Amino acid sequence: MTRLFLDCDTGIDDSLALLYLLGRREVDLVGIVSTAGNVPVDVVTANNLAWLELCGRTDIPVHTGSPDPLTAELMTTEDTHGPLGIGYAELPPATQSASRVDAADAWIEAAMAYPGELIGLVTGPLTSLATAIRRDPALPTRLARLVIMGGAFHVHGNTTPTSEWNVAVDPEAAAEVFAAFGRDDTESPIVCPLDLTESVAMTPDHLVRLAATAGSSPVEYPDPTDEAGLRSVSDNALIRHLMDAVRFYLEFHHAHDEGYIAHLHDPFAAMVALAPDIVTTIPARVDIELVGRHTRGMTVADERSMTGEPNARIAIATDIDAVFDDLIDTIGTFARSFAPSDNSGSGMVART
Repeated sequence: MTRLFLDCDTGIDDSLALLYLLGRREVDLVGIVSTAGNVPVDVVTANNLAWLELCGRTDIPVHTGSPDPLTAELMTTEDTHGPLGIGYAELPPATQSASRVDAADAWIEAAMAYPGELIGLVTGPLTSLATAIRRDPALPTRLARLVIMGGAFHVHGNTTPTSEWNVAVDPEAAAEVFAAFGRDDTESPIVCPLDLTESVAMTPDHLVRLAATAGSSPVEYPDPTDEAGLRSVSDNALIRHLMDAVRFYLEFHHAHDEGYIAHLHDPFAAMVALAPDIVTTIPARVDIELVGRHTRGMTVADERSMTGEPNARIAIATDIDAVFDDLIDTIGTFARSFAPSDNSGSGMVART
């Protein structure tokens, strides 16, 4: 059994990462931390609770983090992820409540419960993890592996010309987390930056394959000529909500001249957390620019050990086709259990 602790700012692609992890039977998702980022922390918590209840996994505790970054004012990105962070999806409100254990203490308790075994995965800002390390500086020594979605090293940023969103929201937290690694008693975190994650681009064809794997009917094919905000009519509850979420993401990327695609940064990081051998990595000393007028939040990679020993491994290559095969099979198979009993699974395609 693989013990994994997820820290996220859910988020459309965070939602897909969560569904992917729930679909992997060998994964013991010991807890979920809600960190402010894509949307405010109370909305992140509501999304996590709602997805878990929809999927019948209310046994997994959800922990709420700080409403603010360590020092900066919170910025959110509803234009990217929708007013509630999950695009056009309207999940039934959860009846369960968040844990009384806050996010930072939850990190500490999980690492102490599974020392040398726990895999940490952060797909949002690093605020909660940085706070946990402040409270327990030995926490990094207890992790078997840490995977971080964040940073932009040899490409432009997606928030400022030089910074990636998760780091830009809380640069101080990112700086503190990376500074806590690089010692002999810690395993260098694997960083999945924009350099690689923007190549993990979901298309309508991928969605058709996923819906077909789930036995959804009809299998809908989103198209850029569709009316904005067109809702799914799938008879599979999970696929219906997923399609409504991803459609918003497709429209966002299309409106920004990136194509009718959806960058799946976070599900990719979830895959790396479970199977780090799917990526090629290079060691580097990673630090965060905190004071530059134009470069605040920039992730700086020293790949030649000019400023110190490596404290991270940067993912630089993967097999994109294999990534989508795994994603589609895992989430599609998981979603199949949500199909109505009379679903014929005919695979008919509806142009919606």
